[in-house]
Amino acid sequence: MAQTIMAALAASTSEFAALPALRHKSNGQWQTLSWADYGSQTRLVARALMALGLKPQEGLVIIGDNCPAWFIANLAAIHAGAIPAGIYATNSPEQCHYITEHCGATIAVVENATQLAKFTALAEQLPKLKAIVMMEGSDSAEHVYAWQDLPALAEQVPEQALDTRIAAQSGDDVCTLIYTSGTTGQPKGVMLSHRNLGWMAQTCAEVYECNSDERVISYLPLSHIAEQIFSLYIPLHCGGCTAFAESLAALGDNLREIRPTSFIAVPRVWEKIQAKMLSAGKDSPALRKKIIAWARKQGLMGGYALQQGQTPSLSYRLANKLVYTKVRQQLGFERCRNLLTSAAPISLDTLEFFLSLGLPICEIYGMSECAGAATATLAELYHTGKLGRSLPGAETRIAEDGEILLRGPHIFSGYLGNEAATREAIDADGWLHSGDIGTINDAGFLQITGRKKDIIITAGGENIAPQLLEGKLKAITAVSQAVVIGDQRKYLSALITLDIESLSDELKSAGSSASSLAEAASCERLQAYIQRQIDGINQELAQVQTIKKFTLLAEDFSIEGEELTPTMKIKRNIVGLKYQRQIDAMY
Repeated sequence: MAQTIMAALAASTSEFAALPALRHKSNGQWQTLSWADYGSQTRLVARALMALGLKPQEGLVIIGDNCPAWFIANLAAIHAGAIPAGIYATNSPEQCHYITEHCGATIAVVENATQLAKFTALAEQLPKLKAIVMMEGSDSAEHVYAWQDLPALAEQVPEQALDTRIAAQSGDDVCTLIYTSGTTGQPKGVMLSHRNLGWMAQTCAEVYECNSDERVISYLPLSHIAEQIFSLYIPLHCGGCTAFAESLAALGDNLREIRPTSFIAVPRVWEKIQAKMLSAGKDSPALRKKIIAWARKQGLMGGYALQQGQTPSLSYRLANKLVYTKVRQQLGFERCRNLLTSAAPISLDTLEFFLSLGLPICEIYGMSECAGAATATLAELYHTGKLGRSLPGAETRIAEDGEILLRGPHIFSGYLGNEAATREAIDADGWLHSGDIGTINDAGFLQITGRKKDIIITAGGENIAPQLLEGKLKAITAVSQAVVIGDQRKYLSALITLDIESLSDELKSAGSSASSLAEAASCERLQAYIQRQIDGINQELAQVQTIKKFTLLAEDFSIEGEELTPTMKIKRNIVGLKYQRQIDAMY
């Protein structure tokens, strides 16, 4: 394993020089950057950043959608000995200001004029910021540089000066900062070393059998560790190629164009794909509906049989030929060895939907503080609803109170400027306290049962993990998001938002004439329709877990509304405050 990220890039630049490294669309055509060009451009930008005054151990922030310049700026900062930190493209100027100031950034790399405005609006409050580099466009303001200005700036710094910066770094040096989602307060800067990132990328590449034929598509926020490991650092270590999606809306088309060998998505993306497939299926001819229903039944039975080491039936193999193969082609997954999900809980309904179509989704458990993944599951070795086994060389155990503990070469070195939080996270024996509650079965598979801080303690003293119940509620087709309420209360209730993509069909099924989200949320027929489905769920639960009341909200949770983090996690404290009136009305 390469000791530093620079060594890993140098090795791939040499070994895979002529092979494709990065692909992006320009004017409707895919453009390709070879590994040789990737390496040379990274070094050029690193020298340009040094010319702009970037010093070792200084911070550099990057904000913008996924693109080659994001990768290059990130790696260039690392080569120059600085510490890059990604900022979510949706962050407000105030949030950008906080991270920029917190990490001591002296240079910001921004995508365009929209992102530039977030920094110029608060320029007086960022005295350390020496320069801003725009990936696209230009600006006449002082200390703002266009991407096209970088080659001339690089000429001011000799290659030897960059080599000196590279040689001064070691595997244990802080390589990058990943800022947490900030679900309970200001985000914390997770310090990850070269060794953390290199070990994680190399281990995942080996576990998932990635090589220079690997093809992935980058579309999730690069500020998140999962996307960085998956689309940046694993290809960096195996010589694979990363293509950048044009947008989330164009993801379906781009998947069919790229035909990835591995694909990772957060649960919300899988849920959106599921909803679109179900909606499209309702317009199919009656015979096709019967064939799909038969195939899905065979897929579910066959999928679970394979998990138990059993040979699936002849009907399963026939369904694979008639249906599953075509579904994979339509989605762009026919070459895909690994279909993965991470970052948040995914419902059993969604997992079984894809399993029934011969598309097993493998869950990964991890967090920023362990450089990405802690467990791994493969299409040949997985259990639906379980989060896999520990990565080779890493340790996972369950504490006496049920908390999941992690230890190994992937554990971060601490939170930037926050020793108290670091001591709280990592104990004297080197175990990282995840904050999640879980179990490990006899086969070594991890399962999450709740989050320590999210545990609901009812007025009767019952401890209830809301995630399990929320997953069941989200399995209702009309439901987009669900938040279970009940801390220090006599019974459980839920706030529910509606799924706009499936709502039209669900309103018809409910016999509702509502024509908007607001009308739907207040429609008694839709409420009764959902109540009947909740009643069915309640029959499967212990009495203390049942949902006694619910409220439909007139708008979905969103990042802009601040109910969701950029990785689509619920900010329970924000939801509780924002919808206090609706919550109180249920009690």
